[in-house]
Amino acid sequence: MLHELVDDPAVQQTLDEVSDVLKSDVRLLDSPAALNSTVSVQLALLASGVATARALQRQGAACCAVAGLSVGAFAAAVVAEAITLNDAVILVRSRAEKMEKLYPVGFGLAAIVGLNERQVTAIVDSVHTAANPVFVGNINAPKQIIVAGSIEGMQKVLEQASRRGARKVELLHVSVPSHCSLLSSVADSLRLQLNSMQLKAPKCPYIANVNARALRSAPAIATDLADNIAHGVRWHDATIVAKELGCNLFLEMPPGHTLTELARENVPGVTASVVTTDLFRHVLRLAAV
Repeated sequence: MLHELVDDPAVQQTLDEVSDVLKSDVRLLDSPAALNSTVSVQLALLASGVATARALQRQGAACCAVAGLSVGAFAAAVVAEAITLNDAVILVRSRAEKMEKLYPVGFGLAAIVGLNERQVTAIVDSVHTAANPVFVGNINAPKQIIVAGSIEGMQKVLEQASRRGARKVELLHVSVPSHCSLLSSVADSLRLQLNSMQLKAPKCPYIANVNARALRSAPAIATDLADNIAHGVRWHDATIVAKELGCNLFLEMPPGHTLTELARENVPGVTASVVTTDLFRHVLRLAAV
């Protein structure tokens, strides 16, 4: 995540800034051992996203809008200058630590491909119990839905989804039940922390996780940053809103390419790409011209 980012002074400056807040080198979080912890993963994702976006901005790129899925929302808010990187690091570390402590075993996420939101919701409602809770989580695409909850509950959902025609069902390698009411206490804690921080109106629209609206005020962004961990993320709706705002080029910050593939498959009329070293060099050539 942090050792193969684009070559630009803004990247190293950002990593140094994150390290100052953490009181340790953030680059040490990018190792197989460290990344077994969601705390390291979330902090590395924040650092990677902000560092890459700042490198692009340093070369003259300007955002039509910003959006980030889950912890990526914090990077989006930093890039839009709604929140400082210092405060985002504090919040993300707190968020991840609390998530990890709440459900150390027996909970997580699963993906269902091939059924729509209404179909998955019906299955989840039929399976959910107090002993084995399960919830609809992220709507990544019209027919790519994430569910969250207990492993036992999710396995029952996946079995039913397969019988009802899902093309693919899979338990994900994620150890916490993100984006459901099981994490309401984490959202409450973030809300209290955000109340003591100075957020600003964003420099460009910030597209929310919870309701996929284009937000332009500091209080609204603070609410979304706090609440997204306890609610499903309407990612597909967010990408449609971005297109409606006039965004025709979607750039995904590293690592990974999942969001790029989702945009290519489900948002007609836009170009989507991961920011790789080759793409960044192309940006540099354009800037030189």
